[in-house]
Amino acid sequence: MIVELRDKSQITIPAKIIKNLGLSVGDRFEIIEKDGGIFLCPVVVYPKAKMKKIAELIREAELESDTLKTYDDVDEMFKEIGIDLDEI
Repeated sequence: MIVELRDKSQITIPAKIIKNLGLSVGDRFEIIEKDGGIFLCPVVVYPKAKMKKIAELIREAELESDTLKTYDDVDEMFKEIGIDLDEI
């Protein structure tokens, strides 16, 4: 797919790519320039307070290492510790 660089250095990401990646308005990206190319990587940014809570829970878990719990995915872990990703 070919896109055009427009005013204010903007490009339009084709709808097929948006759909395939499940992207929506407001999503954030890391942009990387490497070997003459430009790469966009979708990222999730979490509030600092939430990250501090996660770090605290990890420290507590390390102290109680015989009772560590594992999770199949991040969403399950966040839900259990009270972080609603839809509210971030």
